[in-house]
Amino acid sequence: MIISAVVVVDQNHGIGKNNQLLVYFPADLKRFKSITNGHSIIMGRKTFDSMGKALPNRRNIVVTRQSDLNLPGAEITNSLDEALALCEGEKEVFVIGGAEIFKQALHKLDRIYLTKIHKSFDADTFFPEISTAEWDEAEKQDFDADEKTDFSYSFITYKKR
Repeated sequence: MIISAVVVVDQNHGIGKNNQLLVYFPADLKRFKSITNGHSIIMGRKTFDSMGKALPNRRNIVVTRQSDLNLPGAEITNSLDEALALCEGEKEVFVIGGAEIFKQALHKLDRIYLTKIHKSFDADTFFPEISTAEWDEAEKQDFDADEKTDFSYSFITYKKR
């Protein structure tokens, strides 16, 4: 099974503020949907709360310490390892946040689908540094600012060495 992360970061590795994404970014949301559609997605409870509901056409797995939690459309686990065990036999599963889950998953990941925004935002939550000693940039597409997006950005796929 391939374990992947899907994340959007600003130029300082910021991923969120006040339990929300840093910016509404349609191109990234479209990429996220195309990558994760039809797969299991693993997230922390705060990430689930920020989305407001389970994402359609995906198996939503939420990692939380709360044992009596009921989230419609989501399976509840108490650890990342338990969530990954639920996905046994799947071709690829996706860790989608937040910061604590990314931190726990980093050493288990095989791929990172990263959208890098070439701009700083006021963030309070960050993605861990990606070490070039451990990760190779397998693919990169650069995009200039346009009428929908007032910043340049890159879609980057990293593969573990």
